[in-house]
Amino acid sequence: MKDLTEDIPALMQGIGEAARAAAAELACASAERKHAALIGAAEALWARRGDVLAANAKDLAYGRQKGLTDAMMDRLTLDEDRIRDIIDSLRSIAEQPDPVGRILAEWDRPNGLHIRRIATPLGVVGVIYESRPNVTADAGALCLKAGNAVILRGGSESFHSSRAIHAAMVVGLRTAGLPEAAIQLIPTRDRAAVSAMLTATDHIDIIVPRGGKGLVGLVSREARVPVFAHLEGIVHIYVDASADADMARKIILNAKTRRTGICGAAECLLIHRDVAGTLGADIIADLMREGVEVHAGEGLQGSVAATDDDWGTEYLDMKIAAKVVENVDDAIAHIRQHGSNHTDCIIAEDAAPVARFFERLDSAILMHNSSTQFADGGEFGMGAEIGIATGKMHARGPVGAEQLTSFKYLVSGNGAIRS
Repeated sequence: MKDLTEDIPALMQGIGEAARAAAAELACASAERKHAALIGAAEALWARRGDVLAANAKDLAYGRQKGLTDAMMDRLTLDEDRIRDIIDSLRSIAEQPDPVGRILAEWDRPNGLHIRRIATPLGVVGVIYESRPNVTADAGALCLKAGNAVILRGGSESFHSSRAIHAAMVVGLRTAGLPEAAIQLIPTRDRAAVSAMLTATDHIDIIVPRGGKGLVGLVSREARVPVFAHLEGIVHIYVDASADADMARKIILNAKTRRTGICGAAECLLIHRDVAGTLGADIIADLMREGVEVHAGEGLQGSVAATDDDWGTEYLDMKIAAKVVENVDDAIAHIRQHGSNHTDCIIAEDAAPVARFFERLDSAILMHNSSTQFADGGEFGMGAEIGIATGKMHARGPVGAEQLTSFKYLVSGNGAIRS
């Protein structure tokens, strides 16, 4: 019998057809069955945690062999605490209200029509992601909750971990009597599978890329399927002259060093000129003591001098750029030029610059006096996220189950005819 993992077109055709059939059944699945599937997946994942950790050990060895950075290895690593976090996300998503069938708007017309706009599943979602194996569970759970079938294509680095997590998700589906093809994981590292997903207009309704600039650029260039854009997280923090010093120091250390490999990690620090030599110097010293390499602009003393290439760089590492700005408007101008519309933050006690920052910037997430590490669907109360959408169509910011729905109009009359 031919191994279909060696025949990518036939493999992807079969996966796509199965997903389309599963989506039709999921669109009518009850909230109770979807809840049961997610709880069953959580229980199966904990019961199989030994298998997951063994699979992850293989991926870590592969990552070390490839020379992945420490930040990338951190994204790849699983332990029991992180598995518990995945399980908590599954349970949180399970307990959320079912987003399908919500009445989004309802009104009557003088012509005798009663009109309702209700939430419906998107259909089949394709998710292409890199080294974070937890995305397998997050994306699978969110798509299921929203009544969508999903086709997952994980990164080569997380190949074994993703398969082990996916196996637990399938157990949950089976327990609830839902089609196992509702959550499918492409069983090959062959990059031809990605190209097949991007052009599978008959089988996939929307693509969600979750990864670095290279992956998102590839998807944006080659996709024939609509895309939820998730661009790189070039996250800025502006420290205003009115900032509380202790608060600013704590926030910035957390925003940069808690986990450097996530898209909400701070990458550029903008410091008001009036506090550059005082609070700014203290913040830079704090960062350097923690092992952060500070690429400092004119008027600041850091690890190395910043160059033009540092503005607009997503390091995903223990590095940060720092620059002196004249005021909030100068900070806004810098962010508009070099940002990625992902997440940006202002630290200030004065309400006026905060209001201006919030009004004049159009990032998907704007924060005030908070660590940018909170730029995460789980922290927003969504249970998890499939990504941070930085585009402006349909969904923006953390994409949870509610954002993975579309809508349709239900129109009723009582013999209404149009003259």
